[in-house]
Amino acid sequence: MAKVKNGKLHRKDGVWDPLKSSSTDRDQAEVIPKTAQSASPSYRLAFVDTDFLCREELRPVRLQLELLKTEMVLTERGIKSTVVMFGGARIPAPGMPAWAAKNDVQKTNLEAASVYYDEARKFARLCAEEAAKYDHREYVVVTGGGPGVMEAGNRGASEVGAPSIGLNILLPHEQAPNEYVTPDLSFNFHYFAIRKMHFLMRAKAVVIFPGGFGTLDELFECVTLIQTKRMARIPVVLFGEKFWHSIINFQGLADFGTIAPEDMELLHFAETAERAWDIVASFYEPDTV
Repeated sequence: MAKVKNGKLHRKDGVWDPLKSSSTDRDQAEVIPKTAQSASPSYRLAFVDTDFLCREELRPVRLQLELLKTEMVLTERGIKSTVVMFGGARIPAPGMPAWAAKNDVQKTNLEAASVYYDEARKFARLCAEEAAKYDHREYVVVTGGGPGVMEAGNRGASEVGAPSIGLNILLPHEQAPNEYVTPDLSFNFHYFAIRKMHFLMRAKAVVIFPGGFGTLDELFECVTLIQTKRMARIPVVLFGEKFWHSIINFQGLADFGTIAPEDMELLHFAETAERAWDIVASFYEPDTV
């Protein structure tokens, strides 16, 4: 916001700006006399008129705003790289009931999968300990900000005093921000596409725990970008090799010819947090961050 000093306007960051700021006009517009004219929706400043911003024609602007807001906050915080953790929102913490189970089979499966909650929590602590070496600007944990594996990731980071990011999205259920996300790094999205861009824009590694359609979408988005060289190769680590081979026949894709045999090398498997971190760490050694 600009401020007046010696009759001249300056931005708060010290950069000279002779133009009146939009925030000043926004505040002024709130206290002008209320008349039929000033109360009309047409009189609202366009950039504070939420009805206008939500019009169908403004979709390109909303896409840009969602991209810019998170990018600007992360840049201002000095966050240079992240470790992305994907996984099921329905996987409970050990000893907790499977809140989304619809029958006894699902209940048994999901509660047995709580081991992945523990491993996600441990893995996030390992990332956070590494991030501390770089003043929490590198290897910062980022999750979808919701429950399950996402909560475990943010929780593990918070337990060692590290900040972590949550990229939430408005869904009919299960996606309220978990309490372990660093509050000023908790973001909310309308567009899945922009949210997925932010997951990968700073990613130095992606680790993926068992999950559903959303987790699969995130896995294949990432692998496709690496396979097609639309992003740099980074470690992609799948937790629970038995689970992944039971739902996706990766080798079958290679045998059929729809992926190249070397594409199989884009994926790593791990059963423990320590093994997953070894994969990430060895990928970047002896390089420095």
